Amino acid sequence: MLLEKTLERIRPLDHSFETEVQNRLDALTKPQGSLGKLEELARRVAVIQGKVPPQLGRKRLFVFVADHGITEEGVSAYPKEVTAQMTHNFLRGGAAINVLARHYSIEVEVIDVGVDYEFSNPSGLRNCKVRCGTDNFSRGAAMSRAEAVQSIETGISIVEGAATENLFLLGAGEMGIGNTSSAAAILCALTGATPRDAVGRGTGIDDSTLRKKVAAIDRGLEVNRPDPKDPVDVLTKVGGLEIGAMTGVILGAAAIHIPMVLDGFISGAAALLAQRLSPHIHDFLFASHLSAETGHGVLLEALKLPPVMDLEMRLGEGTGACILMGLIEAAAKILGEMATFDSAGVEKKLL
Repeated sequence: MLLEKTLERIRPLDHSFETEVQNRLDALTKPQGSLGKLEELARRVAVIQGKVPPQLGRKRLFVFVADHGITEEGVSAYPKEVTAQMTHNFLRGGAAINVLARHYSIEVEVIDVGVDYEFSNPSGLRNCKVRCGTDNFSRGAAMSRAEAVQSIETGISIVEGAATENLFLLGAGEMGIGNTSSAAAILCALTGATPRDAVGRGTGIDDSTLRKKVAAIDRGLEVNRPDPKDPVDVLTKVGGLEIGAMTGVILGAAAIHIPMVLDGFISGAAALLAQRLSPHIHDFLFASHLSAETGHGVLLEALKLPPVMDLEMRLGEGTGACILMGLIEAAAKILGEMATFDSAGVEKKLL
């Protein structure tokens, strides 16, 4: 099974290389530590690669699209048809993720893993549909276990297919009306958080809809009783197909030592599933930002990943990941292109 083989390939990083990277950072023409988080980003990427300076290359972001049966409970401000409509918008290049990706020279691929709509082979859309949306998890399991595994292995396969492309950074985004409900349910199932602590306003719902959303997730957790010791069971019971695919991308990236940049709440839920499957993935993950979504802070604490930015964003799509990928590339260039005190003939600090 691809999932099992991938988990076997994920190993902890060799942190002994950090000293060499830190020595290079401290030799650059600046006061030690003066570039703050940029230095941390550069150091982490160099350690993942085992190279100083890090080798630059292609930046890839996969946007997974899928529908959710939980929308039947009226948990979103938008109808589920918006998933397919936004997929067309991605393909036309008109979404926020397209604008940011162009700005940061990031390659974006849109992948259908479960939209409840049959696309007529539009250019640029990869068809990896597992099924046409999940079932309503407030009334039963979102999908079968086999479908959950298939969604994860879809993400792994996509990373394996891109592994020979001189990859520097990987990111994953998503689009799926109702997916903050699945992400919140996953967070509750894996950490014991209550729906009231985990559920946010997603697409901008009002108070009445928020109460419906909390009740639907509460009911879904009670009906399904996902096993917190079995991440695949959690995905099966209350997850989403795009969340499964992002889980696979995260595992695949760790298996081939590629830095993996997370977006917001939804990709964070995928990362939590991946971390419960393989604790060693932690060293490969970068949390781009703290989402305005209620449960994201709780989720990042569970991941033990501090966010680099807080831009009060809650869009998804991979937008936060795009911005951090640009910062990581800048940090790596500083490590590789900045002069040292010796090479520049600049006097070092006296004390």
